[in-house]
Amino acid sequence: MDQIKIGKFIAVCRKKENLTQAQLAEKLNITDRAVSKWETGKAMPDSSIMLELCDVLRITVNDLLSGEVVSMDNYNKESEKNLMEMVKQKEKADERLLATETVLGAVGIILCLAIIFVACYVPMTDWLRIVLFCIGFIFIFVIAFCLLKIEQVAGYYECKHCHHKYVPTYNAVLWAMHTGRTRYMKCPECNKMSWQKKVISKE
Repeated sequence: MDQIKIGKFIAVCRKKENLTQAQLAEKLNITDRAVSKWETGKAMPDSSIMLELCDVLRITVNDLLSGEVVSMDNYNKESEKNLMEMVKQKEKADERLLATETVLGAVGIILCLAIIFVACYVPMTDWLRIVLFCIGFIFIFVIAFCLLKIEQVAGYYECKHCHHKYVPTYNAVLWAMHTGRTRYMKCPECNKMSWQKKVISKE
């Protein structure tokens, strides 16, 4: 998707409806800075407000993602193209999330070990040592929560039996036995337990 083209299209449609950036932002309950970012191609409208934005601008989602009013002759072709582009963008975002998970995990472990090392070997009062231990454990829990959340939402898990690909619940990921990014979980499609691998694409 061409963000600059989409941004210019949003600006044209907004002006056609006689709306300022501030007025459009007010209708969508967002800041005019967000609208400005869309129109300059620096960001895309969030999927949660895309339908409302299209309604205000009197265009379709397909028009928005194409950056132009799509004729009925090309509608199906453009819909498929836009859908494929969105799938690719999600896959890239998931890859970045999983890379962030690796970096965050490594940094988190190093910082936790550093805090525990300081608490154990640096001379200090007992109360300060206890505070440091508490900070270290809280930090471990926060990092673990973030890593598990990324593990849950980024990509999909594939059932070994029926090959169904899905996003599990947070609890399923939390309590599942695992080795790396492979977890022993129940498939919501066939209801069988298996070691399920993390995959990026749903195809």
